[in-house]
Amino acid sequence: MLAIFWFVFGAGLATLAILAGVSLRARRDDVIGRGRPVLDDAAIEQIIEHGEIWVDEDEPLDLDEIDDEEERFWSESWDEPQGDW
Repeated sequence: MLAIFWFVFGAGLATLAILAGVSLRARRDDVIGRGRPVLDDAAIEQIIEHGEIWVDEDEPLDLDEIDDEEERFWSESWDEPQGDW
């Protein structure tokens, strides 16, 4: 009877591990797949002819906004550590 319990327990644990792996794989493919640009034959021809390829980004970076945030970050006052180290 105890052998049957351990067999069922092991089979259930193995099933859960396999399902977790499949679920993680599917989620990873969704996340990584969205970020990659599609490289088709036209893009490869453009690389061969011009030596480079340009991809339209969803939203270009605003360098002025980045500079403002960096200035704000470095201008903040920082609390000094407390205690005797």
